[in-house]
Amino acid sequence: MQNHQPYEPVNIAGKLARYFLNSPLTLILGLFLLAIGYLSLILMPREEDPQMVVSGSTVIVAMPGATAKEIEEIIVKPLERKLKEVKGIEHIYGNAMDNVGIVTAAFYIGEEKEGSNLKIYDKIMQNMDILPKTAMNPLIKPLDIDIDIPIMTIAFYSHDQSVNQTMLYDKVQDIQHQINGLPNVAVTSTKGGHKHQYNIQVDLNKLSGYNLSMGQIVKSVESLAYDVPSIKTHTKNGEIILMSVKNAIDSAKDIGNIIVAQYGGSAIYLKDIAKVSDSYDYQNFKSAKICIREDGQFMNQLNQVTLTVSKLKGTNAVIISDEVKDELEKYKDQLKKQGISYILTRNYGERANEAVSELVMHLVISIVIISILLIFALGWRESLIVTFTVPAILAITLFVAYLTDQTINRITLFAFLLSLGLLVDAAIIVIENIHRHYHSSEAANESVDETLIKATDEIGAPTNIATLAIIFTMVPMAFVGQMMGAFMKPIPANVPVALIASLFVAYIFTPWMAKILMKKPDFEGEH
Repeated sequence: MQNHQPYEPVNIAGKLARYFLNSPLTLILGLFLLAIGYLSLILMPREEDPQMVVSGSTVIVAMPGATAKEIEEIIVKPLERKLKEVKGIEHIYGNAMDNVGIVTAAFYIGEEKEGSNLKIYDKIMQNMDILPKTAMNPLIKPLDIDIDIPIMTIAFYSHDQSVNQTMLYDKVQDIQHQINGLPNVAVTSTKGGHKHQYNIQVDLNKLSGYNLSMGQIVKSVESLAYDVPSIKTHTKNGEIILMSVKNAIDSAKDIGNIIVAQYGGSAIYLKDIAKVSDSYDYQNFKSAKICIREDGQFMNQLNQVTLTVSKLKGTNAVIISDEVKDELEKYKDQLKKQGISYILTRNYGERANEAVSELVMHLVISIVIISILLIFALGWRESLIVTFTVPAILAITLFVAYLTDQTINRITLFAFLLSLGLLVDAAIIVIENIHRHYHSSEAANESVDETLIKATDEIGAPTNIATLAIIFTMVPMAFVGQMMGAFMKPIPANVPVALIASLFVAYIFTPWMAKILMKKPDFEGEH
């Protein structure tokens, strides 16, 4: 009688199955994978759309007194020619107006932002000699898509007629200062408001009567408003002395008492030739209106001030928007007493959370549907084993995405949904082959462990090749350029990871769970 030789696996599938089949670490590893997957799902930043690297800069050159035609010929066109020499620029836009020229350079999608901005700066600095001597120094403003596009906009308005535009603006500014200090808030700005300002309306007849010019008026006001005299020195004891004009401008009366000239030995005050009022910035012609619907009816349009909030790149829009809403709640009662209300007109964090939650729900529904189908095809035990592999695979994929600084967005979850049918292939193949071996006559002379290792090892090579073939079909998508490539990047980044994870999960956990849940047929009495 020939002794039965134990089966020696030749493929990585069988070797993994043999190592983890009776290892106490297998259960711990499974729980660990589910835990890190859940934590990754909670901790990963949530966004509605994937992050895109958009690079570009705007160069602004002012030349007072020049016409639009002159600006175009001596500023805009020379700058356009020089910026075309910068590698990676896709489009250049020039705009010439009276007194100022603006040139915008847009880089290809995906170009590194900091490096692109540095290229623009270096090129401008190297060619300062092409600008006219009367032109002012160029202002280079980089484009930052994360800051320029806010995640939240809050409209503040008031029904109370006693709350004027400057009072509303001042209150919004106080709230803006607090929100700007929240973690991961990049920039806040206000739109549609009118700042507090002292306005000086000069009587031209009185001005000519005193033989004065507007330049004298401007100089007199600027000397007080922008250059308040102050002296800093030290005493013998090393103490600092600060001498200044305290509260130089407290009211419109203070401005009216500014001396602008001497005439016939008497001082000429600003109030003698102009009307000074405490009001708002008349020169700001921009305004914003809001129409509120209450009790089913639209009210008259009200003046509003919009506060915008932008986040830092790669941070969680959901958490930031919740923190902003909590901060606003602190001011709700105080604002109500002052007759001021607010409404969220844009909440990107809420939209991102809804999109992610909806896709996660669809992901769970898809897993349940697959489980039900497998019950009819393989049996409930086999279906339970295959169903467990799906969250384990997704947990590994989410953890890898978290380590690579990805965000959870519509395209990331679409990649999971796309690969969901492929993820169960390896586990189904393994469990089907185990099922076949369990019911074969050879299994009568084999131990359970040997049957499981042998069944897993047999399908290792073809399963690996089939999975690699599917992965290679995803590779070309990683080389798609421009906006479409950046938008679809999560698919080639996550689907291959999920497919590779499916192999390891199928080879490690499927035989282990089969040993626990599946029973070998009784071959006693069979010949």
